[in-house]
Amino acid sequence: MLKNYIRVAWRSLLNNKAFSLINIFGLALGMACSLLIFLWVHDELGIDNFHSHNDRLYMMYEQEHVDGKLVAGYWTPGLLAQELKKRLPEVQYATDIMEHDGANFEANDKSIKQDGINADSDYFKMFSYPLLEGAPATALNTPAAIVLSDKMAHSFFGSAHAAIGKTIRWENRRDFTVTAVFADLPAASSWKFDFVMNWMAELDANPWLKEWDNNSPNTAIMLRPDADPARVAPKLTHFLDDYNHSFTPTFRLDLAIQPYGESYLHGNFVDGRISGGRIEYVRLFSLVAVFILFIACINFMNLTTARSGRRAKEIGIRKVAGAFRGSLVRQFLSEALLLTIIAALVAICLVTAILPSFNQLTDKNIAIPYNNILFWAGLLGFIGFTGILAGSYPALFLSGLKPIRVLKGSLKFTGSSILFRKGLVVFQFVLSIILIIGTIVVARQISYVQNADLGFDRDNLVYIPMEGDLGSKYEVFRQQAARIPGVKLVSAIQDRPIHIGRDITTSIDWTGKDPTTNVQFAVTAAGDDFVRTMRLNLLQGRDFYPNTLADTSSYLVNEEAVSIFKYNNPIGQPLKLWNRQGKIVGVLKNFHLTTLHQPILPLIVRLRNPADGGNILVRIDAQQTKEALSGLEKISNNLNPKFPFTYFFTDEQYRRQYTSDVIVAQLSNWFAALAIFISCMGLLGLAMFTAEQRTREIGIRKVLGAGTFSLLRLLSGEFLLLVLIALVIASPLAWWAMYDWLQDLAYQIHIEWWYFALAGAAAILIALLTVSFQAIKSALANPVRSLRSE
Repeated sequence: MLKNYIRVAWRSLLNNKAFSLINIFGLALGMACSLLIFLWVHDELGIDNFHSHNDRLYMMYEQEHVDGKLVAGYWTPGLLAQELKKRLPEVQYATDIMEHDGANFEANDKSIKQDGINADSDYFKMFSYPLLEGAPATALNTPAAIVLSDKMAHSFFGSAHAAIGKTIRWENRRDFTVTAVFADLPAASSWKFDFVMNWMAELDANPWLKEWDNNSPNTAIMLRPDADPARVAPKLTHFLDDYNHSFTPTFRLDLAIQPYGESYLHGNFVDGRISGGRIEYVRLFSLVAVFILFIACINFMNLTTARSGRRAKEIGIRKVAGAFRGSLVRQFLSEALLLTIIAALVAICLVTAILPSFNQLTDKNIAIPYNNILFWAGLLGFIGFTGILAGSYPALFLSGLKPIRVLKGSLKFTGSSILFRKGLVVFQFVLSIILIIGTIVVARQISYVQNADLGFDRDNLVYIPMEGDLGSKYEVFRQQAARIPGVKLVSAIQDRPIHIGRDITTSIDWTGKDPTTNVQFAVTAAGDDFVRTMRLNLLQGRDFYPNTLADTSSYLVNEEAVSIFKYNNPIGQPLKLWNRQGKIVGVLKNFHLTTLHQPILPLIVRLRNPADGGNILVRIDAQQTKEALSGLEKISNNLNPKFPFTYFFTDEQYRRQYTSDVIVAQLSNWFAALAIFISCMGLLGLAMFTAEQRTREIGIRKVLGAGTFSLLRLLSGEFLLLVLIALVIASPLAWWAMYDWLQDLAYQIHIEWWYFALAGAAAILIALLTVSFQAIKSALANPVRSLRSE
């Protein structure tokens, strides 16, 4: 019997090649999109969840209570890891982690920049990064120890084995000994690094990390097998009370833990608590995948029932010949499953072809797991579900036709069956219009963020990392750079211009400070001409003097800091930072320290010490960019020959911070276009069905003198009404969804009325173009053929 079902289904497919191709392509497109999204979702869910002790790994985060407000982040004190191991027996291992971007290394007459981290000796005992050489217990057991990736070991020493015991020089400041080599990181790791240096080296280079009221690194812990996280969490809440002596009744810092595998997807904090993150994108696109698949199935239903008139006589004859409804249902489900299997094969081919471009867009390395039996089991379930969902309504609908009516040629559909099909089309366009509106809002928000006024001019601002001897020779570099055509101003800053104030401290005192009040301030260091080079708005006072000795106890502050100090006339007022007494010499208008996802923090800018390193800031003339960069490179190569000249444009680096948002916007564009395209195929199916039902009516109207335009208006009007109904339903839903999404952003656009008007106009225009094809075809048909007696 099954063989007969398949044979009949195959004949039906071949006898209706055009219909079958449209149906298969529509279903394949929806399945390909859904499969692609599910592969991406599976990859996202696997990030940082490959470690063998993942169920015992936790990230620490800090909750700051200030005047009744609560904020949180992953920043922690630099001595936290070791103290946790000393005081909490449930903690088996712990490590502090600090990232290093673009550190320069030298060995064997080679100089290469690499990204890496500093971590404690427990790091490789906690995380499952396989060591090709060396042992986890001894990999980071001395301050001079460094562990390299296999790629970095090959770059410098030719092999992992040859690298062991060799010396490699970091930033021309310190020598490290290679104690181990780890396999190159898997794609499922959110941390990307090619070296790991001992944490003690970081503490030696930055003594401020040893102070408990300063925060910057991350801290991760691994609990013992018998430890209960629910019992450990309360012990951590007030852990810092014995270390940080700046706490007051209105200010304190609490500690909390989060499963390590969740920190990648659940990395946002709202009101001091974990609230979403990339998981929102995972949920959103999972829902989009389901919706697009559902839309494709609706198309299958509409296109199949649109051909019901051509299958009606076949069904009537089968029923007269003794076929039961159950056998007819199985027959039509078999046809649906056969089409779905073919569509699935086409979908896999489409995904295979699209994956390279998709990986490039999303910065992923996703592959179809052909050798995974679970993938094939899931695919079979996916095909079965889709086939039954797509074929269920046509099977029940067609098998329920009355043989007497269909054999008499009086097959007409009214009432609930027509209303149901129209409802499906409305539902399709509701989803499509929501996606169009969402795409418009996301695109506008991304544009707003990328082009927002940050409070400083990021265009034509170049920063050059002070590597090697460049820091100590900064004044010479500055004097020579000032003579280069195209160079307008030169200054220095401790942080990158787009990431100012990574150092957070509460060690601040000012006149009239309430003993019960404490606030965390962002701190950075800068050179003279900092304000002019950044093109900041100086509201009061002055910039730093060129003579560094005259301003070592001077501070610049922003408006946010002044609002906390409550100084009416802040210029000249005393201010103590890290127990160093000084005074305020300038007030800066608030400007964004990092991304627009974060609110502006109170900021203190101290005068940069030449030993601090950091970055050289250069304001260049847009008309002489090439000449300026060429001159700067020559100076850098002369003063710092061991280090390659490296520079960054601030505006480009700023945009890179929103790469994830841009990817989401681009994916949203593609998904919205795909959804509207598939929905139009469903609308075409309903138009075909309606035209077939109204064939005689159209013939009579033409005989009575109706023109093509009037018939076109007649057939198109009801479909445009369906789109308008969809717009009315979709608009409030889209507004609510987008409004809720925007609330998680510190700076956001307003949802304008024209977003909805544009989405509605686009949907109506696309629907009209789709329906017009079938309407014109019906209007131009010969009325004699439609009015002939059967």
